[in-house]
Amino acid sequence: MKQLGLVVSGHGRHVMVESPDGSRRICRSKGKKSGALVGDRVWWTPTEDEGTIERIEDRRNEFYRQDELRTKSFAANIDQLLILLAAEPEFSETQLTRALISAQAAQIKALIVLNKSDLKVPFEQAWERLKVYPAMGYGLFALSLKDDHPSYDVLFESLKGQMTLILGPSGVGKSTFINTAIPSAQIATQEISQALNSGKHTTTATNLYWVDEEHQTALIDSPGFQSFGIHQIAANELSHFMPDFKTHVQSCRFYNCTHLHEPNCGVQEALAQGLIQASRYKIYQQLFEELSQARTF
Repeated sequence: MKQLGLVVSGHGRHVMVESPDGSRRICRSKGKKSGALVGDRVWWTPTEDEGTIERIEDRRNEFYRQDELRTKSFAANIDQLLILLAAEPEFSETQLTRALISAQAAQIKALIVLNKSDLKVPFEQAWERLKVYPAMGYGLFALSLKDDHPSYDVLFESLKGQMTLILGPSGVGKSTFINTAIPSAQIATQEISQALNSGKHTTTATNLYWVDEEHQTALIDSPGFQSFGIHQIAANELSHFMPDFKTHVQSCRFYNCTHLHEPNCGVQEALAQGLIQASRYKIYQQLFEELSQARTF
């Protein structure tokens, strides 16, 4: 008999599905590769001690990265993305921009959190680089997971009632952040790892944790990454997913302006007036070239 459940963990072809009563069971897809993501609602049928996924409910969104060779999906049906960075090691603004562009394209709200505020000088330098993002509509929070930070409570309020995907490069403190918010998460991670036969390599899996007993607030831990492809986006659409560029695109003389060399370009005029940061424009140039080359294969 078919049952409806929520995918709460994924590792290869295996996923963990949670039923409305809170019970969980490992399920496999019928095909060679599982198309189910954490956050998916799925219909499944029980077998002897596992289950088989029969159908995935329609998604309202999907957050993923895509390079020339493959697409890597993180989660589906999420309410917001939390990008966790750290004062050390120094973060890549290009990788941050890529993740934000993917969120914009998927119409997913994004928050930026800078960890390790206890490292005074590196933190101040990193914070200065991020000051431009609130003006683009992104929430920006400071954090120190070693100490109680005043903005932690404010940040946590932004997570209530939301399904939030935690994203960030390796070593920024994603697991510590989740364990701080949900003390039982570490135990849950170990249990899921054993069930999915992934051993101690929990960073290779994506896991959903409920923050509250009512199951209204959830955090999704995702594997760390070193690169973030956005090949799902056409080069001429890039500026529409960069908020500081988008407001000036309508001032361009040509409807198909690349914002690189055309006369009477609203974006280049905004750059000259200091309304767009030079560093952001340089990233745009790099991404435009990359995406242009990707489409010529």
